[in-house]
Amino acid sequence: MPMGLDIVVSGTAPAELPGAGRPYPARRAHRLVARDSGEYLFVGIRGGSGAHGPRQPEDVFLGPGDICFYDAHGPATLDFPERFRMKVFLVPYESLGLDAADVARLAGTPVPRVSRLGSLLSPFLSELADTASSSLPPVSELLAWNAVNVLATLATERLNRDATATPDARTPLRARILEFIDLHLTDEDLSPETIAGAHHISARYLHRLFQDEGTTVGRWIQRRRLEECRRDLMIRARGGRTIAAVANRWGFMSATHFSRVFRAAYGMSPSEWRDAVGRATPTGHR
Repeated sequence: MPMGLDIVVSGTAPAELPGAGRPYPARRAHRLVARDSGEYLFVGIRGGSGAHGPRQPEDVFLGPGDICFYDAHGPATLDFPERFRMKVFLVPYESLGLDAADVARLAGTPVPRVSRLGSLLSPFLSELADTASSSLPPVSELLAWNAVNVLATLATERLNRDATATPDARTPLRARILEFIDLHLTDEDLSPETIAGAHHISARYLHRLFQDEGTTVGRWIQRRRLEECRRDLMIRARGGRTIAAVANRWGFMSATHFSRVFRAAYGMSPSEWRDAVGRATPTGHR
């Protein structure tokens, strides 16, 4: 699927979690343990270093409907009932807005089905996994986009659980900063320094606000610009503005750089995305 996303749905008990094909044999995988039959959801993160796992990993206990992250380069071993179903989302860590080091922090971190986010997102992701693979573009494209956004939200929530508590004033401030970024995405000189100056805070404090949310200022700006480029290319798939013009409009001064980060985020080039959307539009023509 697009965005580097793969979805694996298994109707019977599989022997192991799907991996990324480049295991780190020196890393000792933890064990996922479940005693009840049912459906389990997993998020395999690709591209992590695989070098910072715990030396003596503890067992992680799961219940039906729980969502569990794991390192796709060193999948956990399973101790599950004879019959269970699993749905696995395999996604690059860049698409989740993570650093390579974040993967080790997330591995083996479940989102319980009974938690606030789990009760909302577990059934959503389960249905999405069943629907995405059988849908035609552009529906499957939008479903993949939604899946990655949901998984990024879950990853951020898991990372923030271990973050140092911060004053309540940071939440409205960060909301104003995010709104400011959205309003100035087309400004080629948008930078941490200009954002900090506009909000009368230091650049160091600005970076800390985003660090506490599990990302960086630069990654957030790039992610939002890529989102707008992708939507622009979808809207204009039947002609009009060129790819270079779309990229330039949203602050990408180098077409080569734009193509590289677009492919890293979505698993295809900008032209491949535009052509795929164009072919999926019944009245489309080039």
